[in-house]
Amino acid sequence: MIIKLIDGVNEIVGRIVAVLAIVFAAIIIYDVILRYVFEEPTRWAFDVTKQLFGFYFVMLGGYALRHRAHVQVDILTERLSPPVLKVVEVLGYLIFFFPFTWVFLTRSYEFAMRSWAQGETTYGAIQMPVYPLKMAMCVAAGLLLIQGISEVLKILLDRKEAVQ
Repeated sequence: MIIKLIDGVNEIVGRIVAVLAIVFAAIIIYDVILRYVFEEPTRWAFDVTKQLFGFYFVMLGGYALRHRAHVQVDILTERLSPPVLKVVEVLGYLIFFFPFTWVFLTRSYEFAMRSWAQGETTYGAIQMPVYPLKMAMCVAAGLLLIQGISEVLKILLDRKEAVQ
C-alpha cells in the first residue's frame, strides 16, 4: 500500500542520514584534536561540518514526521473527541502543512537549480560547492510532502502504523 511505501522510504532515508551523525562527529573530533593538541587546525573541517549539519537537519524532516517527533499543540487538541480531532488534524494538514511543504518544495527547487547553474561555492577557506546542499533541501521537501500524505491517509483510514 502507498502508506507502507512512503513510510518505508522515509525510514530508509532517515536511517541512512543518521549514520552521517557519526561522520559529522568524527570530523569535529578530528578538527578539535588537530587544533588543540597539535596546534594545526584544518582549513576545511568547519565548512564541511556546516554543510553536513545542514544536510542532516533538512533530510530528517520526513523521518521525524513519520515518528511523530515534531512539535504538536496538544494543549488545544487533547480534550477533543476522536471524530473532532480527526477533522482538526486533517484540516491542519490541508490548511498549514501542505501549502508550506509545497512552497518549500517549489522554492527550494528554484533555489537549487539557480545554485547549480551558477556553480555556487562557499566563501570559506576552501570553496565547496553549495548546490548539493540546496538540492538536498528540495529532496527533503519532497520527502516531507509525501510523508504528510501518508499521515493524512492514516488519519482518514484510522490506521496506526507501527513505527519501527
